[in-house]
Parts: sequence; structure tokens; C-alpha cells
Amino acid sequence: MLLPFHKYEGLGNDFLIIEKEALAGVQLTTEQAVALCDRHRGIGADGLLLLDLNEPSMEVINSDGSVPEMCGNGLRCAALHLARRRGEAALEVTVATAAGPHPCVVVNRTNAESVAVQMAPPSLVPSDLPLSSAAAWLDHPLEIDGRTLHLTGVSMGNPHAVTFDEVGDARFVLGPAIQCDPHFPERVNVGFVSEHEGHSMRLDVLERGAGWTQACGTGACAAAVAAVETGRAERDEQLSIRLPGGTLLITVAAPGDSVLMQGPARFVFWGEIEI
Repeated sequence: MLLPFHKYEGLGNDFLIIEKEALAGVQLTTEQAVALCDRHRGIGADGLLLLDLNEPSMEVINSDGSVPEMCGNGLRCAALHLARRRGEAALEVTVATAAGPHPCVVVNRTNAESVAVQMAPPSLVPSDLPLSSAAAWLDHPLEIDGRTLHLTGVSMGNPHAVTFDEVGDARFVLGPAIQCDPHFPERVNVGFVSEHEGHSMRLDVLERGAGWTQACGTGACAAAVAAVETGRAERDEQLSIRLPGGTLLITVAAPGDSVLMQGPARFVFWGEIEI
């Protein structure tokens, strides 16, 4: 079977979009998804997005075969793909995900290709991450690899642990240790914030199923929420989250409201591959 695919990237976080309609009822296996994402023997990507064009919905399979609840950068790419397939320069569309429906606005696909997404309302409730704790973690001390780190747990529909401690290159050891810590029974995305000044901060994310990533949309949202909840930033102000692949603009509204994420997405190429 020749399978059409479309390659997209958002700040260097790259994805293969497979339209469910193109599968014609054939079930794509986890093994096939992993093979397609393989950078040496496949097309290469951080993850694969199964996209329903008719009733917009997105399913995510990471490059290691794991299935996350949500992917912010992937969602921007999916919205851009819907705009391109419909031949519309701008588009407002709601895309269903395992973390709930997300309204998206493609601002101008023929120019900056900027996409704004209303992300799910964040949660600090431990059971929502999940996190094995009776209380929410806000700068909570955790002993990891012989040192104490302060972590804030945030759910953006998927689990995040964010630290504002300056750790430098030690993050390459600390990140995997936190990700597999027993406090996080389903593992966790780990965000390391540095160079935090005013409305701007640097963020490096160790993502479940994809490793150290060029960008993480939900991770940027989680870092912004953590900054607000710990008194490092204000609500309703636009925060500039600088990731290795580029910058996302995040606005955290009132408690219980959605988080606004704005950033680029880009079509790279399309093709067909035998599966």
C-alpha cells in the first residue's frame, strides 16, 4: 500500500501527518508508525499525527511508539494542514484531541504561518497529572541524584514537571531521573527554565517519547503556568518562551480558563511511502 504523508515542523519539532481518509479503513500499527519516524531508515520525525479532515481530530504517536494525550506543536501543524487542504489563507477550526477540543486560528498561512491555539485549562491537581502526592507541587523540593530540585507539577492534558532552578548541563542527567521518578507513575515531561527575566525565559524540555526536543508547546504552556502560580509572572500578560527551536508566546488567563499559545508552523514536503 502506498501511503501519502505530509511533513510539517513547528520550531524544529517535526511531524508526519497521515490523513485518516488516506488509510481507507486500514489500521496503522505502532510498529509502522515507529518505522516511519525513524530518521535513518524511514522518513524521520519526532512523532506521527493521525488527522481526520472531515471531523477534525488529531491522534499522536511518538517516535518511540508511545501515545501522549496531547501535543501543542503538533496541533499547530495539524491546524495549518487543515487550512492548506481547504485552500484557505486563514482558518478558525476546533480540533478534537485526547485532552479535549482545542480551538485553533491559522492567522495567515501564506505569510508567517502563525497559529494560535486555545489550550486546555491547566490543572495543578495531583490526580490530573498524575502525581503521587496529597497536595499540589509548587516549587516542591525533591531529592534527585544527590541534589534538591524544586518542581512545580502542571497538567496541560499531559503531565509536566517544571523547575526554575539553574542547573546548566546537569539537566541531561537530572531530566531522565525526574522523568522516571516514582512520584510520576505515567512518567512526566520535564521542563528546565533558565535566563528568566521579566516576560522572557529560556526553556529546555525532555519530552516523554521524544527525548530532548527543539520545542514543546504544552511544555511552554506548563512553564508559563508554573511561573504565574509561583509568583514569577502575572496573569494576562504575554510571556515569551524561548526554546532551542525558537519562541512561543504564551498567555495564562484566570484560573480555570484556557491558556493561549501562539507560534509558527511550517509545511516541509509531502510524498508517498510503501507500508
